[in-house]
Amino acid sequence: MTNPIETFTLPATSIRLNRMGYGAMQLAGPHVFGPPKDANAAIAVLREAIELGVNHIDTSDFYGPYVTNRIIKQALHPYPTTLTIVTKVGAKRGPNASWEPALGKQDLIDAVHSNLKHLGVDALDVVNLRVGPPLLPEGSSVAEPFSVLADLQREGLIRHLGLSTVNAAQVAEAQKIAPVVCVQNLYNVAVRKDDAFLRELAQQGIAYVPYFPLGGFSPLQSSALDTIATSIGTTPMQVALAWLLQRSPNILLIPGTSSVKHLRENLKAKDLTLTPEMVAQLDAIATKK
Repeated sequence: MTNPIETFTLPATSIRLNRMGYGAMQLAGPHVFGPPKDANAAIAVLREAIELGVNHIDTSDFYGPYVTNRIIKQALHPYPTTLTIVTKVGAKRGPNASWEPALGKQDLIDAVHSNLKHLGVDALDVVNLRVGPPLLPEGSSVAEPFSVLADLQREGLIRHLGLSTVNAAQVAEAQKIAPVVCVQNLYNVAVRKDDAFLRELAQQGIAYVPYFPLGGFSPLQSSALDTIATSIGTTPMQVALAWLLQRSPNILLIPGTSSVKHLRENLKAKDLTLTPEMVAQLDAIATKK
């Protein structure tokens, strides 16, 4: 297989994103709660990401809460004109670090204004509505909360809208209300229930952003990943990211890290080329699960 194209343009926009982005979740404290151990290190990671060509950062005011957006503002504001910051609403954090739904009209309005304040912007580039489990039962209607965000978009507070943890029917429901530029779902080399959905979104030109591309807080473990990585002199995590980039041209990656070293390693995945034989071995990981 050849190297994948390195950029993707969000549908019906002029926003051209480098497909290797950065997810800010790990800049918060343990379990995405509270401040980081080293705020200066978090700032250094963000600045290095921009220096290395990242122009797409994923965040949310419920990371911390109110931690990652403040760090992003401190590190990068005033923002480069080429930078797109994507945030999420629909959840809140309990005092014991629990994740709770926040999908009522006022919850969503408050969340958008909170993101605006902590990022230090007049309008949010992209807002993803997070609706799936455990916040709502799988397949629940998105019409009511998405309509709230569409109203805020018409007010000029949001430029573009997306969805997180959804299926094809929910995307279709949302598209009747306002355009959807991206979908953010759980997907990686081992978790592949979205294969058909990914193809549908690619046909529509909608970006697909896999969260936990490296397996989440418990990294992917696979002998196939290890073997391939050894054979080409790289790391298993770089192989997992390269597989995603070659999987579909509408995939945008947001691997997160609080380490400059790991950030550099992750971004090198875009330079890897996996052969058809390697891809077949990786595809079989999900088949065996």
